[in-house]
Amino acid sequence: MFLLSVNCLKAQENYKQITEGKEVYAGGDSYDVKLFKAKTKGKKPKNVVLMIGDGMGVSHIFAGLTANKGHLYLENFKNIGFIKTHSANNYITDSAAGGTALSCGVKTYNGAIGMNIDTVSVVNIREIAEEKGKSTGVVSTSSITHATPASFIAHQPERTMYEAIAADFLKTDIDVFIGGGLKHFTQRADNRNLAEELEKRGYFVEKDINSIRDIDAEKLAGFTAYEHNGNCSERKDMLQISTSTALNILDKNKKGFFLMIEGSQIDWASHQNNTQYLVSEMLDFDKTIGLVLDFAFRNKETLIIVTADHETGGFAINGGDVATGRIEGAFITGNHTALMVPVFAFGPGAENFSGIMENTDITQKLIDIF
Repeated sequence: MFLLSVNCLKAQENYKQITEGKEVYAGGDSYDVKLFKAKTKGKKPKNVVLMIGDGMGVSHIFAGLTANKGHLYLENFKNIGFIKTHSANNYITDSAAGGTALSCGVKTYNGAIGMNIDTVSVVNIREIAEEKGKSTGVVSTSSITHATPASFIAHQPERTMYEAIAADFLKTDIDVFIGGGLKHFTQRADNRNLAEELEKRGYFVEKDINSIRDIDAEKLAGFTAYEHNGNCSERKDMLQISTSTALNILDKNKKGFFLMIEGSQIDWASHQNNTQYLVSEMLDFDKTIGLVLDFAFRNKETLIIVTADHETGGFAINGGDVATGRIEGAFITGNHTALMVPVFAFGPGAENFSGIMENTDITQKLIDIF
């Protein structure tokens, strides 16, 4: 069993090898950034979109801003704070404990998925939203069973238990989830085919992102890769397509919805100390933020929270040029750091997310206002 776990871990964590010669982003095409003024129908949101840039710190954001010639969609967010990210057993969190803090509102040990330090399951914000009659969804550029998205679905003592995490999807009432990880649903040690089981439960199961673009089903299980998705140059606008589809499906519920969107590979690029990769993923995430902002601006009842589970790489900017988008990056580590990470809020209730907070405060504040 240990050998299987180790082999599975290697397959899922194979994005952490440091690359050489990728410290400079020379610049590239930029996109126009639209400004949105928050207009709300009430003080409390009907919908919540939580966007997690995995590994995203302030320097990652400023690298993206420089690369896009001085502007990002994040500039629309006027309520800004910071969260402390340490886990219950380590000054430097992993994505499982960081994700669980954001999803469940508790500090836990590194590796835990939806459980406290005593390996007792803790209700998460998605489950709370469902109890209120709201629709729910999860979108990720990684495998959907990876630590951060898993923290909003599963309750398992170890993040490497990918098949058990996949099985936990069948225990939920989630309406839409889109990401990689088909392998953990169909090629399993217990010989279950969870994709077929999902279909029997009324889910439209789709494996082609071009088809996912047009799906208008009540429930959708979208698998965009056998395991992880490629980087943004390979997957193109997958995150924007997935997000748009999820919003269209979830918005049908008059009681509202909760949606978590993860830009997973900002973290991966930082593990690799690859500035080129990092900037590309940061811009892809910001474009998705723009799409959600456009929805919230028109909807007027949607709160958007943008944050990170931790910072990765100790990323610094040693030089650059806003006119050309050039970035000269540097890293102090190939791992996570203990730095605080920013929180941005837009929409009804956004004023509650400023100042310095614990990461667990995000969920607690959402429970109070959602």
